[in-house]
Parts: sequence; structure tokens; C-alpha cells
Amino acid sequence: MGKKILINFIIDHKISYSIGILFMLLTSYIQALFPKVLGNTIDILKIDGFNFKNVYINIAYIVCIAFGTFLTTYVWRNLVIGNGRRLECYLREKLFEHLQKLSIEFYNKNKTGDLIAYAINDVNAVRMTFGPATAMTINGMVICFISIYSMARTINWRLTILSLLPVPVIFFIMISIGRIVRNRFKKVQESFASISDRVQENINGIRVIKAYVQEEDELKNFQKLNDQMIKSNLDMVAASSYLSPLIELCFSISFVLNLIMGSNMVLKGEISLGEFIAFNGYLTMIMAPIVSFGRIITIIQRGMASLNRLNEIFSISPKIQEGNNLVEKPIMGSIEIKNLSFTYPNSKEIVLSDINLSISQGCTLGIIGRTGSGKSTLVNLLLRMYNVEKGKVFLDGIDINDYKLDRLRDSFGFVPQDNFLFSDSICNNIKFFKDAYSDEQVAYAAKNSCIYESIMNLQNEFNEILGERGVNISGGQKQRISIARALIKDPKILILDDALSAVDTITEAKILRNIKELRKNKSSIIIAHRISAVMHADEIIVIDKGRILERGTHLELLQKGGLYYDISKIQSYNF
Repeated sequence: MGKKILINFIIDHKISYSIGILFMLLTSYIQALFPKVLGNTIDILKIDGFNFKNVYINIAYIVCIAFGTFLTTYVWRNLVIGNGRRLECYLREKLFEHLQKLSIEFYNKNKTGDLIAYAINDVNAVRMTFGPATAMTINGMVICFISIYSMARTINWRLTILSLLPVPVIFFIMISIGRIVRNRFKKVQESFASISDRVQENINGIRVIKAYVQEEDELKNFQKLNDQMIKSNLDMVAASSYLSPLIELCFSISFVLNLIMGSNMVLKGEISLGEFIAFNGYLTMIMAPIVSFGRIITIIQRGMASLNRLNEIFSISPKIQEGNNLVEKPIMGSIEIKNLSFTYPNSKEIVLSDINLSISQGCTLGIIGRTGSGKSTLVNLLLRMYNVEKGKVFLDGIDINDYKLDRLRDSFGFVPQDNFLFSDSICNNIKFFKDAYSDEQVAYAAKNSCIYESIMNLQNEFNEILGERGVNISGGQKQRISIARALIKDPKILILDDALSAVDTITEAKILRNIKELRKNKSSIIIAHRISAVMHADEIIVIDKGRILERGTHLELLQKGGLYYDISKIQSYNF
């Protein structure tokens, strides 16, 4: 999948790549003219007895070569290297788009640091491979081909073969070391991912770390990861650092052979002094790209290792798949669940067992139960965060699997237990960055979630910037802003998943009263641990160990004297 995205990008930009490569070839050809012109100039000085006119002509040629090289290089670098930068942005956007589509299960298995490494280091390594490294490879190969042809054709083929004897050895060394670099770079990326993950965890958990005085221990743990990264980088550098010295050693042998044989040919008159100088110029031109091939091999091996890592991510398909001929009609709010059982992927534990429910449009369902009883799992299935067996969950009489995912989820307003706020203004957090809502609607939603007065007491009111995950406000304020975000959407189905746990009972009662008034003809599901949050619901279900243990109204459940009654009694006693 990752390679397919890369191929598609190259196809989409084939014209700019073609023009860039054409100018790259032209640059190499123009550069290869310089040694020949220089050699001719030397021969003119020797043969013509300092004929200044011919010398000036050749100097003009050299200036033209320099200008032509500058102009063509400018064009191809802007096209080819520029496309490398565009590829970097394109890959990062595609990766981000792909990550948005992946299921919750994927994020349960992969750490944030790993994903950051993919989006930054791996994408950059691919860009280096298909930008600068590709350009240097093509440019270097063309220069080498033209130089070798010129050396053999116009000067002396025997001297050319003798001087280039060490080149096959150079390529063997580059390929061998390149493989080692590729494997070691993969370890560098893994080390970077571990460090990114540790930094991210420490920043998010800084309050806990400080409260438990764990700064020194965390520093030691970070130092271990840092040492591992240093070692993996040094191992990679140790391998790649062999390349340039070995290549230069081989070329030193070439130059020695060239000086011995070439100078002898000049003395015998087999070649002129200018041709010998031109030959050395070509040999120098060959040396530069071949020496750079050592660095290029390192970059390419890094890029291919990163491309393989990205390919692994792109090859992961979303677990939640949409079928064909999906329903487009809007959801009104009635819910029916028939004999629903559920087990999390790669787990044998049954989380929900034989759930049967019916919620009419405009009704409120309260769900209560012990921690870990399956309450949140049930609403996650309504949102299709996990796959639901066909024929188990229906919205407006239509199987949940027959709705488009965006249509389905857009019909819900969901306030999860772990409410998330962005590092942005309160206004944008309530709007969820949508321009469709006016400031009056934002204020109205804030009033109904009982956060309006708290916001107005802030220095910048609705423009107050929140810290990461809302770190600069209280837990109750976070919950109420999250509720305002759901209310402004005015969804057909509102789900509050323990979204009132951090507010006091008086504020809780006000919010519930406002919600009841606002949502007279719309369905609501309220999950809570406190009886006070669900006691006014049209129906209450008590879930225990994945099963519906009791159901009824508040008074009916109290009269049964079961688990609901026990929870009510304990909470009344604690109060």
C-alpha cells in the first residue's frame, strides 16, 4: 500500500520528474565537457606558442560551461528536490488520513511514540531517498558513463581500463555495507520511537510524576533509552563510516596507476599532455559521484527500511469495514438490540452476553452498574467502534451495519469518560473547529452544560486557550465543556458515558434538567455510577458481568430490592 502511494505520486508528477531528469542529464553532459576543453587549452599553450586568441576562446567555453551547469542544475534541483519535499508532505498526509481510518483496536496495540516516528523520521527518510539520493544517483551515473566513454574513446582505452580496475571492488563494498546500514537504521528508528513515547508519557503524566517524587527515577529510565539510541546511532555510523575511506583508498590506487602509466605514455608520445590532464579531470569527475555513492547507499538503505516500515502501517486495513449499497437516510433515534453478545478481538473473555434492549425515539435510557461490567462497551458498539454481528443492533429498524459510518456516527453526540480537549480556545473546543456554529449557539450550549459562568470569569472568556488536554482547568470544567460540544451538535442520539462524575450533585441536576428540556423528541443514553444521574430516565438497566441484571424505572428497581437498591442504599449512606 505504501509503495502504491509512492508510485501514484510519481505518476501524478511524471511531467515535472521527466523535465527534471532531462535537465539533470543535460547538466551531466555540460559538466563532462570541462576536462576536454581544459586539455585542449593546455595543448594550445604548448603547440601554438601561447596563441592568446585560441586561449581566450577556450576560456569563454569554460565560462559557458560554468553558466550552463548553474542554469540546468537550478532547474532540475527545483523540480526533482522540490518533488521530494512534495512527496514528504503527500506521504505524511496519506499516513495521517490512514491513521484516522484505523480502528480503536489498532491504537490499543501501538504506542504514540511509534506513530510519531513513522510520521516524522520514516517519512523524512523516504523523502531523502526519492529526492536528493535519487538525483545524486542519476547525475552521478550519467557523469560516470560520459567520463568513461570520453576517457576510452578520445584518449586511451587501455589506460581507462587500468585506472578503473578498483571500481568493481568499490561497488561490492558499497552493497555489502549498505545492507548492514539498512538493518541498523531500523534499530535507530525503533529507538527514536521508544524515546518519543517516553517523552509523551512523561509530559502527559507530569503531575503524577511530581506527586510521587519520581523525577529522578524517570530521568534514569530516560537515560537508559537515550543510551540505547546513542548505541544504535553509533553502530549505524560505525558501519557507514567505512565507506568513504575504503572508496578513497581504491581511488588512490587508481590515481597511482594512472600517474605511472599515463606519464609514461606522455613521455612516449602516445598521448599529449593535454589529453593526460583531461584524463585526470575525467577520473576526478568519476571519483566525486562514486565517493558520494557511499553516502547515497546509506540514504537509500535508510529510506527503504523506512518505506518498509510505512508499508507495514499502510497495509493494515481498518477492522470496521463498510459494505455496498449502504443506507443514506437520516437516523431518527430509535434503537433496538437483539441477543447481542460481544468479545473483544484476541480475547476469550465475554464482555457482553445476551443483551436485549429497545429504546424508542425521544426516550432516555439510564445504564448503571459496577466498574468493568460492560457499560462503555455497549455504547462503543452503537458507534461501531468495534465490529457488530449482523442482525444484532438496529437503528430505526435498519441494521447498524447497513449505514455509512459517517452517517451513523454523525447522528450521535458522544461524551466519553476520558473527555479530550484540544490545546486551543474554549470556543473552538465547543465548536469542534466547525464554522457552522455561531457565537450565540456556543454560548447557549455552554449555558445548558452549566459552564458559561466559569468561562466568563476567565480573562479571555471563550477565547481562553486551554493547555494540552485541558490541563489548566478542573476535571468538572473539562466534562462540562465536553458536554457543551455534544449539545451544540444537537444530535439525534446523545450518549453521556459517565460524563457527570466530576461535577457536584447540584450542578449535575441542573445539567440533566437542561438536557431533558432540550431533548424532548430526541433519544439519550446516560451511563453513570451515581443513581442521581439516571433516576429520572424513562428506563434504567443494571448491567453486571456483561448481562442485564435488572430493568425498569427508578421506583420499580428500588421495589425489587436487587443490585440497584443496594447501590442506592450505599450511595445514600455515603451521602
